[in-house]
Amino acid sequence: MGPIHYTVKQITGDYAILLSEDGVENQVAMALLPPGIDEGDKLLWENLAYTVE
Repeated sequence: MGPIHYTVKQITGDYAILLSEDGVENQVAMALLPPGIDEGDKLLWENLAYTVE
């Protein structure tokens, strides 16, 4: 599986709702995401880690 590009759609407490380029929503614990992210930020999931684009 290759890299996946996400946009942070919503932050709800300890979780963020991510939206992939394909329109699939994914709920992820904030602890797994880079510090300081905010709604609208672009993320890249690759090698089992999220990074800011």
